[in-house]
Amino acid sequence: MVPYLTATGHGVHPLTLSGLAEKQGMPARQQTHVQDIVGAVEGQDLRDVVLVGHSYSGIPVGQAAERIGDRLARVVFVDASVPADGEPFVSAWPDGGLMMRASIAENGGFWPVAPAAHYKAHGLNDEQIARIVAGSTPHPGATLTEPAALERPLGDLPATYIKCTLGDPEPSDDVAKLLTSEQWRLNEMDTGHWPMFSQPRELAQILLDIAAK
Repeated sequence: MVPYLTATGHGVHPLTLSGLAEKQGMPARQQTHVQDIVGAVEGQDLRDVVLVGHSYSGIPVGQAAERIGDRLARVVFVDASVPADGEPFVSAWPDGGLMMRASIAENGGFWPVAPAAHYKAHGLNDEQIARIVAGSTPHPGATLTEPAALERPLGDLPATYIKCTLGDPEPSDDVAKLLTSEQWRLNEMDTGHWPMFSQPRELAQILLDIAAK
């Protein structure tokens, strides 16, 4: 994504959250991830920020968005979970997160890396799937089971939700409710859950259009 965004002159600041990838071994709870994001924005004195989160990272990104105050231009959720005050990431799962909690307990406090088969039917080719799997690391379980903490309603934030419609065309109920806010907008992409791999140019253009408004 970075080359497509920087080519138009935008500053781009990818962030690895604590306990993942090159930051494996660092202790991480959900508020650690929120502070990772807030610290990156404030530490670099970033302004007019379009804050983007995909999948799980929508949970800390949504919390961080309201904590950076007037530095925020817009928050973008890319086929992401959205935080609800007092609720953990796992609460939105069909069984209330029982299977995920059990998996975390069985794997030393981490959510294990998904196998290649998990990524089928998402508009990805074999090379893209192999790249995702090769770069994946176990996810710190506490970030998934601890509740979010919001200081004000998420619907008050200027936000765009990018829904990837392949195999799952409708937003979840919590997102659909947020989209009734005058502050929220919806974009759709005809691809699966990993558009930064399956349609990077298209996703970049959506982000550039958001930043231009």
